[in-house]
Amino acid sequence: MTIQPIASQPVTAAGEASQASAVRTPSQTMDANVFMSLLVTQLKNQNPSAPMDTNQMMSQTLQLSMMEKMTELTTNSKEGFSLQMRTAAAQLIGHSVGYTLADGTTGTGIASSVTYAGSVPSVTVGDHSVPLDSITGLTAPAAS
Repeated sequence: MTIQPIASQPVTAAGEASQASAVRTPSQTMDANVFMSLLVTQLKNQNPSAPMDTNQMMSQTLQLSMMEKMTELTTNSKEGFSLQMRTAAAQLIGHSVGYTLADGTTGTGIASSVTYAGSVPSVTVGDHSVPLDSITGLTAPAAS
């Protein structure tokens, strides 16, 4: 018995590649739709003389509910973190900041503006756009 490598196209019994229609990319996560589809399939194909245990069904429904709440919690946490980063970046305006860029360039200067175009806010320091996570120090402005 020989094991053939997985081909990008289906192979016929004669070993020839057949023309295939579009190949579906597999989903790497299970969401509520997948879970419900599995549950409905399980209910359709159950043995009528030995139906699914109601405790088991309740357990699976509870797992679905917990999964949905965890997904919601994750989304809310990401949104909260994003808001914290934006607030922190905005509070740097007018302060003297130190930074180290990805290429190793270090510098200091007064933060003059903030942009929120990317996933991490960028602070304008002099002529440089510095990502918030590259800020290494902060000095309060002098009292007048």
